[in-house]
Amino acid sequence: MSTMIRTTYREAVRAALREALIRDPRVFLMGEDVGRYGGSYACSKGLLEEFGETRIIDTPLSESAFVGAGIGAAMNGLRPIVEVMTVNFSLLALDQIVNNAATLRHMSGGQLSVPVVIRMATGGGRQLAAQHSHSFECWYAHVPGLRVLAPATLEDARGMLLTALDDPDPVIIFEHAMLYTMEGELAVDAGAVDIDRAAVRRAGNDVTLVTYGGSLGKTLAAADQLAVHGIAAEVIDLRTLRPLDTSTILESIRKTHRAVVIDEGWRSVGLSAEISARIMEGAFLDLDAPVARVCSREVPIPYAKHLEDAALPQIPQIVRAAFEVLHREVPAS
Repeated sequence: MSTMIRTTYREAVRAALREALIRDPRVFLMGEDVGRYGGSYACSKGLLEEFGETRIIDTPLSESAFVGAGIGAAMNGLRPIVEVMTVNFSLLALDQIVNNAATLRHMSGGQLSVPVVIRMATGGGRQLAAQHSHSFECWYAHVPGLRVLAPATLEDARGMLLTALDDPDPVIIFEHAMLYTMEGELAVDAGAVDIDRAAVRRAGNDVTLVTYGGSLGKTLAAADQLAVHGIAAEVIDLRTLRPLDTSTILESIRKTHRAVVIDEGWRSVGLSAEISARIMEGAFLDLDAPVARVCSREVPIPYAKHLEDAALPQIPQIVRAAFEVLHREVPAS
């Protein structure tokens, strides 16, 4: 049995970066403040001193330039890890990611590959206002040629990066900003993990709760509250947003016959809509109620804490949605 240690999501990411740099001399990390400052969320603290300026590279504040440089390095045999400070800023590199990284294998008839890993913080909850707090995972999950990951646990924070670096195509890793301080137990020998399948984080027979990333903790807490009322909720952590593991979702729906999708993205034209459509296409006759969705309000994420909390999905909303798809009266709070 593996020895367990107490650690944080941030330290799990840092350990993954360090292992990647040690095991493969082609790997290097580049991005805004990743070196002397140690990363915007301290995930690369100490790596500059250990690996030097040729492998831990501080870049100018030009996402298009340094993401493009990472793509070029990947095409020439290196294994770059590009860190973008926040998902909002990644939009400045959208042309490089969508029109170059995602397309070059196809456009070259398989002659070129772009094995770049792009990491970025995502999500709200830290009172950083609208330009630092959105969830644009669905924008990238829409694009063929990309693999999109959303680690929500210490194990995935530790292991997804290592598996992503072995992928010959570009991989985008979304790390929810509220998870960096999350504490828990992690095996000392934790390493690479599967990035093809969703995970059932809690088994149940009454309703399926589908979520990912920063919403997993809230969803598990909602499942705990539902259990008090005799409702056994099954919680699915998508883990990989492109390609979606539809089979795990449908297998659960065929057992519970009800689904609630929890997505910090906006409700309109988002991941929750795609998941709902796939449930309808693959398990319509198994449903005993329409699929419910709990999403962020259709507003830019506010700065004030009480407004930000009101804009983001919260535990009571998830509980209410589960009661409603079960056609049960919501208990008074």
